[in-house]
Amino acid sequence: MAGRRPGGTSFWRGDAAKAVAAMLVVAAVAAAGGFKALAGNADNDSLLRLVEVRDLIAGQDWFDLHQYRMGTGGGSLMHWSRLVDAPIAAIILTVSAITGSQAAGETAALIAWPLLLYAIALYLLLRIGRGIAGEETIFPLLIIGATTLYYTGIFEPGAIDHHNIQLVLMLAMVLFLLEASSSNRSAWLAGISAVLMLAIGMETAPYVAAGGLFVAVWFLLRGREAGGAATGFGIAFAATSAAVFVATVPPSQWSAAYCDAYSVVQFAIGAFAGAGLAIVAATPALNATLPRRAGSLVVLGGAVAVLALTYFPQCLDDPYANLGPMLQSYWLDAVGEAQPLWRILATEPENAAGHYATVAIALVVLGLGMRRNGVRREDALLAAMLAVALLVSVWQVRGSRFSLPLACVPLAIWIAGWRRHAAAAPGVASSLKLAGAWLVSFHVSWILAALGIWYAFSSPEAGKELAAEKCYRQADYAQLAAMPADNVLVISNLGSSMLRHTTHRVLAGPYHRNMDGNIAVLEAFIGSPAKAMEIARANDIGLLAVCPGNSETTFLADRAPEGLLAGLVAGKAPDWLELVPESQDGPLSVYRVLPGS
Repeated sequence: MAGRRPGGTSFWRGDAAKAVAAMLVVAAVAAAGGFKALAGNADNDSLLRLVEVRDLIAGQDWFDLHQYRMGTGGGSLMHWSRLVDAPIAAIILTVSAITGSQAAGETAALIAWPLLLYAIALYLLLRIGRGIAGEETIFPLLIIGATTLYYTGIFEPGAIDHHNIQLVLMLAMVLFLLEASSSNRSAWLAGISAVLMLAIGMETAPYVAAGGLFVAVWFLLRGREAGGAATGFGIAFAATSAAVFVATVPPSQWSAAYCDAYSVVQFAIGAFAGAGLAIVAATPALNATLPRRAGSLVVLGGAVAVLALTYFPQCLDDPYANLGPMLQSYWLDAVGEAQPLWRILATEPENAAGHYATVAIALVVLGLGMRRNGVRREDALLAAMLAVALLVSVWQVRGSRFSLPLACVPLAIWIAGWRRHAAAAPGVASSLKLAGAWLVSFHVSWILAALGIWYAFSSPEAGKELAAEKCYRQADYAQLAAMPADNVLVISNLGSSMLRHTTHRVLAGPYHRNMDGNIAVLEAFIGSPAKAMEIARANDIGLLAVCPGNSETTFLADRAPEGLLAGLVAGKAPDWLELVPESQDGPLSVYRVLPGS
């Protein structure tokens, strides 16, 4: 491979030093700003992740994923993985033991965990670039890779949800697949990374499938040359599928099939497919010739399809099909990261360029390179993963968290080529072309350009609306935190904040499994005051909180101008609610639910 050379270990160590240096710069920038994200984090997943980790530390069972302070009745069963909770809890417990303060431990985890993952992600990117195109790629990849990872927002202090570790594992899988041609250990590590990525979140299934398909096609075309790698990948995939199943699923749930969380569905398909690939790759009678390999892999693929269709057909449906029309219309359609490209183009065109421009350029650069130089295995892997990530981001824009970092590799190779050209033929034209390549390779350039155009053609009020997002600071919940624990009626957008900063219980949270609680809150806020009172009484609600500056509040009030929430925003409270006087000047207005007659 292009980056292999004597003394390669020193190069890897040098890449690690560069990644750590970039991480320290990011940490310094965050520290200079006072780690503001820690006091005003609007990332609901990170907020609830900390709540989940706190519950684990407080003694909630490892296998028990219920969030007992959210939802109706006995709480809501979450679909997240303890594999992310564990390292965060370990940091908290370690620092708490040293300092005697759990708050200090939490602060350390909120800062250290995402920054550590940032350094690992950048290190993996540098190794991928070096493996594909050698040393000359490292400088441009360091610059655009470090910048792109930073501006994805998933590595800033406070970001402890699962998206950052998923990206790290995806990059690890890509790197180990690149190195698998010369190391069976790398093939094993690729299989392990793929399963861990899937276990942490089902949204990574397309990347896992792309990795597995790449190994199968590589083995199909190259036979014995790829046999060891295919065997190692398959064995590791099957073994890790079983290990994760035992480690994260309680025996009482071994037969329960969940499509949105790691369960018997993913274990059965992963173990069967991985073991099947390993058997085909290790058995000469099944792989001696291209036709035999093709026949064996077709049979294996058919058997996996029969397994999925026979026992788990429900997992082939739209993952949000069971939400119902109300949650689709009033919740999912308003979740920014879940929007498809065509809706973004229609409603927020200023955001489209930042999510898709550099990825499109990277794919064009890759395609032209393969047309000019032939299709290498490394280029095919990168193109396949990047294309899959782009397709995912077209379906849901959050897929750009994977496509944007991957795009940095071909863009860095492209810039390296222009740097060679500028050095060989210096002049104004060469310098301008090099500068242009640098400029268009930064996705932040596209963001700034799009925002500049948007502001130029928008009214001043639009800019104010863009900035108006309140009730995410810890200080906003100080008064509520001082009140005795109660059941609070609040929009889903603030459910995680309420759990993070207070001891109260909420009905709603922006999670698809909490359907009953979310529907109850929607019906209360968009319904009449009388209907809202019935829901409040039925769910033993003692407090109601309204944040007029929050986007969900505005959205619901506009959609239902005669509803309870619109009336509260306008200052009209029904007689069964009493405003807590101390809250009237704050961003969060708090009402007591008066006893019924």
